[in-house]
Amino acid sequence: MWRVWSGESTQVSHVDARRESDYIRNVPVRKIQVGQVWKKEGSDDSFLITKIYSEALATYAVLRKAGSETEPPIRIKVTNSGPTQTLAGFTYAQESDSF
Repeated sequence: MWRVWSGESTQVSHVDARRESDYIRNVPVRKIQVGQVWKKEGSDDSFLITKIYSEALATYAVLRKAGSETEPPIRIKVTNSGPTQTLAGFTYAQESDSF
């Protein structure tokens, strides 16, 4: 559905799904940024992105387990899938209210 205000077009989208559905929970992230919270797949562990850096032709994210600052950080390669970015083995937690 499109609505037009003062000569500018604005897209209005409606989600036809329950909040608990996978459609809502797995919203792709356009850009991975420092401060985002990601959950490790297959566990309830949450990780905070503390650093993003490029090395040669790849981008990496450094993650630290939330609430456990003594554990060593882990480094995960950022995967670009069209206009979105993902971390292998992790899902974006902030959209699902599950962090």
